[in-house]
Amino acid sequence: MARQVPIGSSLRAARLNRGLTLDAVATAAGISQGFVSKLERDQVSPSVATLVSICDAVGLRVGDLFEPPAAQIVRAGAGSPINFGGRGAAEYLVTPGTQNQLQVIQSAIEPAGSAGADLYSLDCDVEFVFVVSGSLTLTIGTEEFSLDNGDAMTFRGRDPHTWRNASLTTECVALWVMTPAP
Repeated sequence: MARQVPIGSSLRAARLNRGLTLDAVATAAGISQGFVSKLERDQVSPSVATLVSICDAVGLRVGDLFEPPAAQIVRAGAGSPINFGGRGAAEYLVTPGTQNQLQVIQSAIEPAGSAGADLYSLDCDVEFVFVVSGSLTLTIGTEEFSLDNGDAMTFRGRDPHTWRNASLTTECVALWVMTPAP
């Protein structure tokens, strides 16, 4: 038997946001007030036609009920490991994979670790880096920038760039933010 997807709280929130009563939704959808109440508590499963009618009444697209939650937590140490090809860097995607407007990567860069000498660009409008600890040297085109603990920099992700941990003894931890997600 298929598992029922809980949709009641989303329907109830949409109804309340529009200032509608249970009776108003029931009347608009052509069903009983009791059915709407049970649906909001995930105690009944509507037909597709009924669900479409209820969504119309509360101003939702049916697909909105099945999208991932707008707020998602990625716990410390639980980011998805990624590898952009640098050496001496452990990188983790700390935004959920469902996020396409923004991408955040946490990098722990070993002493002398780097993205390599070759410049690269990313398919994003804006790239932002924040140095959590240590120091980072960022090269954009022919310019070189030194960033230390607490420094941040914003630049166009499409501009050719590369980075390295200039320290031979201290790890660098950096957060990279790109929008839209490349």
